[in-house]
Amino acid sequence: MATDILMPALSPTMEEGKLAKWLKKEGDPIKSGDVLAEIETDKATMEVEAIDEGVLAKILIAEGTEGVAVNTPIAVIAGEGEDPASVQSGGGAKSNASKPNGAGGHPAPAPDMQAEGMADKPAAAAKTSDDAPKAPAAPAVITNKADEPVMEEFPAGTPMVTTTVREALRDAMAEEMRRDGDVFVMGEEVAEYQGAYKITQGLLQEFGAKRVVDTPITEHGFAGIGVGAALAGLKPIIEFMTFNFAMQAIDHIINSAAKTLYMSGGQLGCPIVFRGPNGAAARVGAQHSHDYAAWYSNVPGLKVIAPYTASDAKGLLKAAIRDPNPVIFLENEILYGQSFPVPQLDDFVLPIGKARIHRPGTDVTIVSFSIGMTYALKAAQVLAEQGIEAEVIDLRTIRPMDSEAVVKSVKKTGRCITVEEGFPQSGIGAEIVARLMADAFDYLDAPVLRITGKDVPMPYAANLEKLALPNVAEVVEAAKSVCYK
Repeated sequence: MATDILMPALSPTMEEGKLAKWLKKEGDPIKSGDVLAEIETDKATMEVEAIDEGVLAKILIAEGTEGVAVNTPIAVIAGEGEDPASVQSGGGAKSNASKPNGAGGHPAPAPDMQAEGMADKPAAAAKTSDDAPKAPAAPAVITNKADEPVMEEFPAGTPMVTTTVREALRDAMAEEMRRDGDVFVMGEEVAEYQGAYKITQGLLQEFGAKRVVDTPITEHGFAGIGVGAALAGLKPIIEFMTFNFAMQAIDHIINSAAKTLYMSGGQLGCPIVFRGPNGAAARVGAQHSHDYAAWYSNVPGLKVIAPYTASDAKGLLKAAIRDPNPVIFLENEILYGQSFPVPQLDDFVLPIGKARIHRPGTDVTIVSFSIGMTYALKAAQVLAEQGIEAEVIDLRTIRPMDSEAVVKSVKKTGRCITVEEGFPQSGIGAEIVARLMADAFDYLDAPVLRITGKDVPMPYAANLEKLALPNVAEVVEAAKSVCYK
């Protein structure tokens, strides 16, 4: 069967790009892993790799074409035994060659999509009966029912509006900037470009260039200016295009922002928020995929937040902006387009340092945060179908960590699994294990297991990147293991 090659997305926010160059020509044999073409945006260049085998029957979009929309057929691969000359586009399967996770051949999450994880790609077709995929679990839906544990922080009857994480972050900053004239945003492309990920969209038009400040590509410079402004009494929000780039500013964050309050004997505070995407996105390589949650959580003087839902993103960002201490606000690029219900309240602020039970259970506790919650919630769905009721806890805040919530759950279930995309050594899961050994050892019926990213720099190749990240099957297997099933 012929396969359409679709225009892939470099990131979840990409809508179109330039098909810069074809590296294969019509009639060439194609095997999985072959580089077919190069695509470009104003941000990056990516090679398009084949994930199917056959013959490149037709090139539908000429090289050099700009403004090619994501998911547009760009070529057709003829299957084994097919006549390439007779193959037509649209007559067979669709293939997003080397598409990133959460982007490509599936619709971007729309405002009515309250189910997390709906941007995932479908299971690949089985080559033999032995590797036929099991039916996927139903999406873990976060509803606005008053009796759901996830809704306990909202007053009963609170009206909800479905909002993307991207919009929730923007709304939080806009509301705080209206409330307090000392709050301002600074970073690369936050103003004229409306944000590299469109998080600051509309802020320049409302608040002007003095409070929405574009900077050169110099994290060391603008982070330092932000820290100085905070020490002088302003309340900066410093956006990093990725926390990987914050490495350039680490001295300002750790030695100046985090330590000055203590070193000044409490005389000089630093009310600043450092925010931006953290961890893996999709095919951006090791230098753009590092998860820094464990790094920053090690530092006294910092508060570290890593939200999962849109309501948490909004409520906790507003709390972070009001906090008199420096706050590291770790977002996730894949989650930006995910939609969740957010309460329609005049001033919705959540407490920093408080975990949330997303799903009650009695058999095993699964603890995660940020995008790790997608694996945890989906695994809980699968486990429920197999008779294992998992309690899923979203830490939300990494420092200070809500140990009490985790210990209370483990005393009930007797078992615990942690899930994160970061590395295993000295990770957030390792910290949770240490705390459980001290505070809940006698209640454990099995060893605490950690599901993490693999102990290797993030690969660029799509197939290797997928292998380097956690997956739902690993969480399910770990849960069954500690339940001795």
